[in-house]
Amino acid sequence: MADLGTPTAHGAPQGFCTLVITSRMRLFTAIDIPADVKEPLRSLLNRLRPTAELQWSPVDNLHVTTKFIGEWPEDRVGEIKSALAQVSAPAPMRIHVHGLGWFPNAAHPWVFWAGIESGDGLSALARATEEALAKIGVPHEDRAYSPHLTLAHIKDRSDLAALHQAIEDTESTDFGSFQPSEFVLYLSAGGRYKKLAAFPLR
Repeated sequence: MADLGTPTAHGAPQGFCTLVITSRMRLFTAIDIPADVKEPLRSLLNRLRPTAELQWSPVDNLHVTTKFIGEWPEDRVGEIKSALAQVSAPAPMRIHVHGLGWFPNAAHPWVFWAGIESGDGLSALARATEEALAKIGVPHEDRAYSPHLTLAHIKDRSDLAALHQAIEDTESTDFGSFQPSEFVLYLSAGGRYKKLAAFPLR
């Protein structure tokens, strides 16, 4: 009969490896949208929601993503925070929320979005975040940075005719602008976002 080893003081046989399961967290960095910009977006979505059965985003969850980190070991979150603390904005930026559109196109969409205009500041922040996190092993993005606010996801071939008409009838798609003072590390879990840390834009 095979020798299964001698139990240790902790109850595990000598010579056996202990399996350690590290929980993982789904993380991203983002800039929050202030209340005075959220309110016109809230009014828009309240008017559009009845026109199509989409997966509409809660207005209070809207944010400008600067880096999607993805799955990361919980016991290494401190490394993420330390890396992000070294990120500096190259210059003050102003973010303008303006326009509506579709990814990849209006004929076969899977995302309905509001546009973001910010000059070079926001893209520079995204690049600086990318480089800081790459040093600790976070993979680079394959796609070019394209900031936007995700207003809804289209999961199936919904009838969008009424939604398109409602968008055409929208008097203004200018939702305001703001100058952010910080960016945030978020945990995404079950459709909810939890703020883990905030970093000033110096």
